Amino acid sequence: METFSSLIGAASDIAFGPVTIILILGTGVYLTIGLRFLPWIRLWGGLRQVYDPRLMFKKDKGGEFSPRDGLMTALAGMVGIGKIVGVATAIHMGGPGALFWMWMTAFVGMGTRYAEAYLAVTYREVTPQGTILAGPMYYIKHGLGQAWVWLGGVYAVCACIQAFGPSAQSNTIAEVLNTNFGIPFWGAQIILILSILSVLVGGLKRLATTSDALVPLMVGVYLLAGIAVLIVNASAIPGALFEIITSAFTGEAAVGGFAGAGIIEAIRYGVARGIFANEAGVGSAAIAHGTAHSTDAVEQGVLGSVGVFVDTIIVCSITGLVIVVTGVWKTGETGATLAVMAFDNAIPGLGGPVVAFSVVLFGYSTLLAWGLYGSRALAYLFGEKALKPARVIYAFTVSSGAVLTVDMVWQFIDLSFAMMAAPNLIALILLGPKVFRGTREALARASNEKP
Repeated sequence: METFSSLIGAASDIAFGPVTIILILGTGVYLTIGLRFLPWIRLWGGLRQVYDPRLMFKKDKGGEFSPRDGLMTALAGMVGIGKIVGVATAIHMGGPGALFWMWMTAFVGMGTRYAEAYLAVTYREVTPQGTILAGPMYYIKHGLGQAWVWLGGVYAVCACIQAFGPSAQSNTIAEVLNTNFGIPFWGAQIILILSILSVLVGGLKRLATTSDALVPLMVGVYLLAGIAVLIVNASAIPGALFEIITSAFTGEAAVGGFAGAGIIEAIRYGVARGIFANEAGVGSAAIAHGTAHSTDAVEQGVLGSVGVFVDTIIVCSITGLVIVVTGVWKTGETGATLAVMAFDNAIPGLGGPVVAFSVVLFGYSTLLAWGLYGSRALAYLFGEKALKPARVIYAFTVSSGAVLTVDMVWQFIDLSFAMMAAPNLIALILLGPKVFRGTREALARASNEKP
């Protein structure tokens, strides 16, 4: 097991090396400039649409749930423990400057997510039974043509490895349940299997309904607690921001015996955990966006970019600032323990339970969303008949993270995310001109249709 863990760790370091980081950030810059910063220009309008009743219940041709449900399901996949444990790990390994690089990943990632959601709606399949199949596999297949079908297959295989492999979400949930309630790790695995099956066997509509209820609740509770911590430490915020920005370019060695946080570490872990947090470039959220009741690819693209903003610029920033302003990042702790220390430092007796509650809900919602992603990837490889058994298989395999070491799980996540990102980013670069042209034409038509 130690040898296997070492191999996974070495492969993870190579996978998230300079080439992958340049490809992720470079693709985001290319798409953002090509879109003329549309995701940022339309940001406020996109945020307003989230609670627009017309969007909640909109039913265009095709789709299996509303555009808002598509966003909430995608957010369920993104707003996982990466916002708590991922940020804490990034700062532990890369210093405060890692948070800055998470911001940069999100800034350009909004353009990446726009393109993913736009293409997911533009190139999707409808089976004879009415099931919507969408995502990178399908925009590679239909957007790039038959000569590139193999690349869609590569993406689907990588998505299956990620989805059906050990999950950082199940690992962290098990740790929290064990620490706070004394539940053994095998017991947590059983709880996860049953709770995942209870939703996924009900199909896509039950998943959408669950996500729609969980996401606003868990994000709201966590943000309120984070804002309370920042209010208590308001005087330390300017210094924390200065430290985050300066250490992003100068590097800052962490104290307490853990890894030195040079510039390379700040960038590496900032980008890696940023991708884990918002999944921009990985393509997974496109599967949810492409399944929405919408034929308006631009609208869905804007909603996709809103998801990245909420996920990283808002939620991740709260976690990062809380950790830095309270100074606990210098203690040598990491993961959920570091986040709990930060919140308990300002809200004694309440911070820990809030973090535990958030970790469980964040992780659970992400596990549900990845059940959708994994089953759709398997359906691309083996047909629609694979959808139902995939949900059952997923519940058992993904919960294996509950009984594995945390280091091995995180190394696996970094490796599998990098594997998924490679074929998706190649497709986005090649399909970029179609996204730019289609977006301009759609905006021109909308402008001409106004009275």
